[in-house]
Amino acid sequence: MSLPTLIQHCLTGVSLGGAYALIAIGYTMVYGILRLINFAHGEIFMMAGYFMIFSMASFPWPLSVAITIGGTILLGVAIERAAYKPLRSSPRMSIMISAIGVSYLLQNLATYLFSALPQSYPEIPVLKKIFQIGPVSASLVTFITPVLTILLVYALVMLINHSKLGMAMRAVSKDFETSSLMGIKINNIISMTFVIGSFLAAVGSILYFTDRMSVTPFSGTLPGLKCFVAAVFGGIGSIPGAVVGGFVIGVCETALVALGYSTFSDAFTFVLLIVMLLFRPTGLFGEKNIDKV
Repeated sequence: MSLPTLIQHCLTGVSLGGAYALIAIGYTMVYGILRLINFAHGEIFMMAGYFMIFSMASFPWPLSVAITIGGTILLGVAIERAAYKPLRSSPRMSIMISAIGVSYLLQNLATYLFSALPQSYPEIPVLKKIFQIGPVSASLVTFITPVLTILLVYALVMLINHSKLGMAMRAVSKDFETSSLMGIKINNIISMTFVIGSFLAAVGSILYFTDRMSVTPFSGTLPGLKCFVAAVFGGIGSIPGAVVGGFVIGVCETALVALGYSTFSDAFTFVLLIVMLLFRPTGLFGEKNIDKV
């Protein structure tokens, strides 16, 4: 493999990893607050793709991006209010079953509304502009994805560590009851968590589908599972861990495709999950939880 080809594959892998990282943060944040694996998160990412397709049919791309992000945030918050909030005092298994139900509901709703045929994803001219650096050529989205991911993650870490909202989020993640007694509005904090997670899923969707050019009702299933694995790999509940996990899976998946093992690229992700659960169940950056009896 020549050096330009190697660089090309590395860029593709890092770009894919950046999109995975943004989606994985949604899983890890919801788990950190609610101790819930939001299995519908992949379908929120998929619906963001459809929002972009239909908004681009009527509006210029900058307005369409804003509509897509806004619509995805509203969808995420609506799911939390309708499917998760009424079950907050129920056993954890009940809310997890609800999340799986919402996932299948969104898949079937998308199939009913948009059909199961692939819909062509609109081209955003700025992101598809090709840049040539020596023998290596790539679209702007390939270069901008990892940079934008790092900037968004840095902003999120600053928000969580240096703001009242972030302090409230950290408090709620530790103890619901005590946080409520201290005057923190639990429902507002949980809604803000879904707002942030859905916002990042929308951005990740735009970056991901721009390179793949089509959306189906099942487009969120496999990427959603891979991003869940990324969150577990990094240590679910840890934002830096989700980012590292996303980049690792993106780079490894691209490397397997480049080496001619594309058949095994999806299987690798789940082998990685099994290995991680066997040897380090808390993930790379996860903390051990001690349950008091």
